[in-house]
Amino acid sequence: MQTFTKVINVPDYPPREKHPTIFKAFDELAAGETMQIVNDHDPRPLLYQFMMERPEQFTWEYLEEGPETWKVFISKK
Repeated sequence: MQTFTKVINVPDYPPREKHPTIFKAFDELAAGETMQIVNDHDPRPLLYQFMMERPEQFTWEYLEEGPETWKVFISKK
């Protein structure tokens, strides 16, 4: 079983706080540390935002892809 430095259950946050909370958590990771986000829909827009705002700084892997729960493993390079 994978152990993550941080786990964020995205539906727990108000819409305007979701992405800022995730990026803040990512920015606090040290190189090589990991986080998991758990969401109620495909967080693909977040992936695109990561690609634009943190290029070459992360890896992204789906651990679960719906239909009710999406889990994404994000590692900081």
